[in-house]
Amino acid sequence: MTRAHDREILRLAVPAFLALVAEPLFLLADAAIVGHLGTPQLAGLGIAATVLQTVIGLCVFLAYGTTAGVARHLGAGDVRGAMAQGVDGIWLAVGIGVVVTALGVLLTGPLVHAFGAGDAVTGPATTYLRVAFLGTTPLLVMLASTGVLRGMQDTRTPLVVAVAGNGLNVVLNLVLVYGVASFDGLGIAGSALGSVLAQVASAAALILVVGRGARRSGASLRPDLPGIRTAARAAVALVIRTLTLRAALLVTTYAVTLGATGAHDQEVGLATHQLAMTIWTFLAFSLDAVAIAAQAITGRYLGSGDVEGTRGVTRRMVQWGLAGGLVTGLLLAAASPVVGALFTADGDVRHLLVVVLLVAAVGQPIAGVVFVLDGVLIGAGDGRYLARAGLVTLAVYAPAALLIAVASGGVVLVWVSFAGLFMGARFVVLVHRARGDAWLVTGVLTAAGPAS
Repeated sequence: MTRAHDREILRLAVPAFLALVAEPLFLLADAAIVGHLGTPQLAGLGIAATVLQTVIGLCVFLAYGTTAGVARHLGAGDVRGAMAQGVDGIWLAVGIGVVVTALGVLLTGPLVHAFGAGDAVTGPATTYLRVAFLGTTPLLVMLASTGVLRGMQDTRTPLVVAVAGNGLNVVLNLVLVYGVASFDGLGIAGSALGSVLAQVASAAALILVVGRGARRSGASLRPDLPGIRTAARAAVALVIRTLTLRAALLVTTYAVTLGATGAHDQEVGLATHQLAMTIWTFLAFSLDAVAIAAQAITGRYLGSGDVEGTRGVTRRMVQWGLAGGLVTGLLLAAASPVVGALFTADGDVRHLLVVVLLVAAVGQPIAGVVFVLDGVLIGAGDGRYLARAGLVTLAVYAPAALLIAVASGGVVLVWVSFAGLFMGARFVVLVHRARGDAWLVTGVLTAAGPAS
């Protein structure tokens, strides 16, 4: 049975891994290209990226919730219902995207200045973020469409789109930032614009694929207001869960800013934190491949009523997550002395980055298990527990991080608390839940949760 589980996990996780590795390359490419414009620009990108990732991250339920719901319908043999729920999720993404774009553009200045950075940093941050907010709707549509395909047990199509979109992003960034021929380039604004254009193209490709699948199953492509409202109500718990995670990241960035003892230290600390968080996100997406498989597999198994199979495949996926965390931790530790040179010529940033990456490397095995169990419980529709657990975890972590900042502990100690205390607290609450039976409820996922 273990081999059967391995084949099933690999079939979904390998394409998901490649797609998830490609996705953060949007930010890695931006960091590498913008980093050579100067340290203030890189620090500004750090603030802008934190805000943008928070906004988009709060809407990750469009992928996660849709994956779980579609997979449960599929497990129950209702393909038309699966696609109909997926289409509702995409329309919900469009509605949210329009509102967030308008608010984001209007509030860009206050959002950036809330971090308390100096003018040299807030200028580039504001420029980048205002343009990047224009890509909110296509990004959210990408999330929802990807969730539909994952729920249908298709992780290959998102891979193809992610790779093509990332390639387009790199080309557009290089041209729009530095220019070509008589075009002088737009600087950091060009980086944001290039990413937006690539996101529009990727969203269009995914919508085309989902639309074809919906027509084949007989599902309508028109907006269904009751279905959209149901999807929105079901997403509340996942929004709270995601809000606590994004709040922890915001607290971490704020702690780095607050703990700096001078303008130069602030620039170096924020630039180092930006690079470290970008690399952490890159590795998190890599480890999250098994979690993506967990969402799709858990939803399908519980939709078909197979509790024993759910238990067995969960145990195997946790083993995969632990092994993946050990591998990424060792690789990160080995690469820590040289990776900084890829992004910046600032010697202070590169020196500090080595220490921060070693701290991050130690936390990778715990992260591997955390991501898998998070995916399992999302696939099970256990959003209410994840919301409560997130609030508890944030309550444990935030005061510790802020105390370190007030004591001027520096970016390294902030990262010790993030990789150790924050991820450790998540590990405890998720393992506790997975050992019980309350999340093993079979049937189709409804707005109130799984229903047999």
